[in-house]
Amino acid sequence: MFRLRNVMVFLVSGVLLFGVAGCTIIFQKGRRSDVEKIRELQDEVDRLSQIRAELEEQLKGIKGVSLSMEDRGLVITFLDEVLFDSGKAKIKSDAFSALDKVSAVITEKAADFDIGVEGHTDNVPIKFSGWKSNWELSTARATSVLHYLVDKGVSPGHLAAIGYGEFRPVAANDSLEGRRKNRRVEIVILPELRKVVPGAAETSASDTKMLEPAENLK
Repeated sequence: MFRLRNVMVFLVSGVLLFGVAGCTIIFQKGRRSDVEKIRELQDEVDRLSQIRAELEEQLKGIKGVSLSMEDRGLVITFLDEVLFDSGKAKIKSDAFSALDKVSAVITEKAADFDIGVEGHTDNVPIKFSGWKSNWELSTARATSVLHYLVDKGVSPGHLAAIGYGEFRPVAANDSLEGRRKNRRVEIVILPELRKVVPGAAETSASDTKMLEPAENLK
């Protein structure tokens, strides 16, 4: 768990360098604006934790759906089999209930957060489904989910969709189970405090961990 409350200790001794998802915020000692940013960050982490708890309750018992808190924000992962038939980008009616629950929580609890919808595939080349490549398929699937969320009341001004194809796997593609995990759509609730200070040093991935990953929903 990200220990934001310990930040105040570091402020006493000098300059704090804090990385979020590859971006950097520098807090200078004693500046009022920095203290305000820390409070805002704490509020934001608390809100994301509350949203996660609500989604865990709403999605309990739904197979193929998981939640995790990562550097980039709160990630809701749907395996492709939950949302789509093989090689298709039309959302299955069986998935409407789960997406309705997600969209309801977003509109009620996270309406002011930006939402990213990311499509991912395994590395098996497309042969018969009519798509040029896995990029087109992953992008079409992400866009389908985006349009569904908009139809359910999520603000289009806070939404973006992107297809990564096979190039951001979460498991090795050399097994059926690995390829199954890689075929997914991720809905990411993004933190608002993603400011970059020009000239600030980059931090490593180990330095930017905000929260430990949550276990998959059962």
